[in-house]
Amino acid sequence: MTTPQHLEDIFTPDEDAVLQLRGVRVHRGGRDIVADVDWTVRAGERWVVMGPNGAGKSTLLQIAAARLHPTAGDVAILDEVLGAVDVFELRPRIGLSSAQLAAQVPRAELVQDAVVTAAYGVTGTWRESYETQDRMRALGLVSAWGLSRLAHRPFGSLSDGERKRVLIARALMTDPELLLLDEPAAGLDLAGREELVRQLTELAEDEAAPATVLVTHHVEEVPPGFTHALLLREGGVVAAGPVAEVLTDEHLSTAFGLALTVTSTDGRYSAVGA
Repeated sequence: MTTPQHLEDIFTPDEDAVLQLRGVRVHRGGRDIVADVDWTVRAGERWVVMGPNGAGKSTLLQIAAARLHPTAGDVAILDEVLGAVDVFELRPRIGLSSAQLAAQVPRAELVQDAVVTAAYGVTGTWRESYETQDRMRALGLVSAWGLSRLAHRPFGSLSDGERKRVLIARALMTDPELLLLDEPAAGLDLAGREELVRQLTELAEDEAAPATVLVTHHVEEVPPGFTHALLLREGGVVAAGPVAEVLTDEHLSTAFGLALTVTSTDGRYSAVGA
């Protein structure tokens, strides 16, 4: 494996790359969870990452979030090479929403505090002193994600859908340059899913929004406005590129190991067994 002090000498990321992986491999438990992945996310792009359980989706997102180093390969995040940068300085530039993060938020934490604590990179208020502008930004995000009536509710008292929206608001708190959403619709009912897809569509269409990566199992959860897709199977890349070129019968059937028929209506996708 290349030593960290030499990484910058041999790996220069593309000028417009927000996230770039080259030959990335993650080896755990005697097998490759991620195997030889090349992937580049550029400024202004909105990516969806799909694949069956165990395909390596969440592992790849942990690398993108600078929370996991690969066993081999090169990773550049926001012009910084992983292994040659202080990740604690890099992480505030990355917005992350995940089930793992949700489990770290104290159940008694008020919604508005769960959002504002992202300014310090912590998940629970303690002795931090927040500036008025931080408080105002947090309340603005709480409002934008339809949570104003819940601002003083404990995080642990919320429904799954409400918690998902809190985590996305929190992920946006630091005005990140890269936004990573790990299965934000998991566990939601139909109404909750559709409301979340609507909000993510609005976010995707906002030119000021950061480059975004959304992990999901289901094509029905892909918001219109997302520009690119990455399909994984057993840790390897099946297909990557513009959404319409990747979310096809052939590619999805290969990724999920089942003959599928894919349809698209007004930017929304669905898939059924062929």
